[in-house]
Amino acid sequence: MIGDVVESAIEAVLSRAGISFRKTKRAERVAGFDQAPDFIVPDEFNSQVVIEAKLTEDDGTARDKVTRVQHLASLSMQGRQLHEPPRFEVIACIAGRGFKVRREDMKKLLLATRGKVFTLSTLDRLVECSRLAEFKTR
Repeated sequence: MIGDVVESAIEAVLSRAGISFRKTKRAERVAGFDQAPDFIVPDEFNSQVVIEAKLTEDDGTARDKVTRVQHLASLSMQGRQLHEPPRFEVIACIAGRGFKVRREDMKKLLLATRGKVFTLSTLDRLVECSRLAEFKTR
């Protein structure tokens, strides 16, 4: 599948850093998530970082993914006060021209992830620029 390009790149980055992760399957049910993210670090029992990955060539699909990331961000704050940190960090890894079409969607994505948006060209900084650095073993 086309979207596997982004997911495979994320897997490679996490594996090189020795980070333990759980990659979910399509339409899989994961406790605590009504829609499972693509990756959970270290695992679904102790979610500290979740990663959504998407390659899209149209703005409609991009808009759907932005909504999904916003929902994950709201789940991370569920039961928290505004001054408290989120339960887990939300990261988006994106590719394709669909994300370049609507600037407003990109703004929403950046706000929902607190700036943790990576592209294939910036994926080499995924670990060092996020909480993933806390889980690095290599």
